[in-house]
Amino acid sequence: MIKKKLKQLAPHLFLWPYILIVLYPLLFVITASMKNNTEIFNDPWGLPAVLNFQNYRDALTNSYIGHYFTNSLYIGMVATVSTLLLSTAIAYAVTRMKYPVISKLVYGLLLLSLLIPPASLLIPLYTLVKDFGLYNTPLALIFPYIAFGIPLTVFVLAAFLKSIPNELEEAGIIDGLNTFGILWRIIIPLTLPTLVTVFILNFINNWNEFVMANLFLSNEKLRTLPVAIVAFADKFNMNYGAMTAAITISIIPVILIFALLQRRIIEGVTAGSVKG
Repeated sequence: MIKKKLKQLAPHLFLWPYILIVLYPLLFVITASMKNNTEIFNDPWGLPAVLNFQNYRDALTNSYIGHYFTNSLYIGMVATVSTLLLSTAIAYAVTRMKYPVISKLVYGLLLLSLLIPPASLLIPLYTLVKDFGLYNTPLALIFPYIAFGIPLTVFVLAAFLKSIPNELEEAGIIDGLNTFGILWRIIIPLTLPTLVTVFILNFINNWNEFVMANLFLSNEKLRTLPVAIVAFADKFNMNYGAMTAAITISIIPVILIFALLQRRIIEGVTAGSVKG
């Protein structure tokens, strides 16, 4: 019995230190956001003497963090939803429609695109954005985010679609559904856990992206939150308390998404792993 309990306890002895290591940066940012510079320099690892929310008021009022937050939310949501819609249609086409040559060609192109580092495409992308008149518009980020998100999303969705029996679609055809009806009424509901998982992955990538947002949007009013936080540090001469408050605000959507959709994430990760 003792050996059995020790075996059950052993994984937790490794997991708890790992959890503390992962969570500590988050706790450090939250506690620092309630301190002034003097407290941060004198006692960087300690808790704040009092819960001071002045840094949050400064971040929301003096630096327009709320406006940049809205910019990031708008661009991230539009790009993510568009990626899911296009990827679902592509994945369904290459896994269900009887065009083997075209399907292999599409898969090959998607695989090739995954091998290309995004940083190597910055100069051509910048040229395209300028030539099409998209510079300093939200579309300058939305279109590249969609393009970079489609390959991996298609692969994940296609892997799950292959596990769905064709008999379900045949039953839909007998009931009079066309291709779009099958996709909307049968495929999308069945792939919902996987769609939630790839939605979160794409949204987090779009939310945190910095390089293209900094390169394609020079208008201060159009800045996304990651770019604004960097400018925020310069603007306030490294007011670390206000800067960490802005960082804390920026991670709220990610925490909420994981908290609300945790069950769906687990279902999406395990979806398609067992066939039967």
